[in-house]
Amino acid sequence: MSETAHERIKSDVETHDVVLFMKGTSQMPQCGFSSKVAGVLNYMGVAYKDVNVLADDAIREGIKSYSDWPTIPQLYVKGEFVGGCDIVVEMTLSGELDDLLSGAGVSFDKAAAEKIREANQPA
Repeated sequence: MSETAHERIKSDVETHDVVLFMKGTSQMPQCGFSSKVAGVLNYMGVAYKDVNVLADDAIREGIKSYSDWPTIPQLYVKGEFVGGCDIVVEMTLSGELDDLLSGAGVSFDKAAAEKIREANQPA
C-alpha cells in the first residue's frame, strides 16, 4: 500500500526538526521565493530537510491542502507550519525566527542572523 501525499508530508514534518517544501533543492532552488528562504536558512546554518515539490506532483499539490496555504515555499519547524517566503523574511528581520528556532531547540548561527538584520536596516 502506498502512502498518500499527506502521509508522506506528515512523516517529513514529524521526523525532521526543520523542513522546507520548495521548488528545487537547498543547493539549487528553482524559484526566487524558494531561493530566498533557502538562502536565509543556509546563511544562518540551520540544518533542514529540503523537499523538492517539482519532483513530485502529489507532494506539490498535497502540501497546499496539508497546510491550507496556497503557495510554495513552506517552512515547518518541529511539525508546525511557519509560513512562506514573506513571513519567513519578516520573522528573520524582526528576530522572531531566532526566537522560534531557539524555543524549538534548533541550532543556528545567531551572528549570521544579526548580519542579515544589519544588512537590511533602512539607510
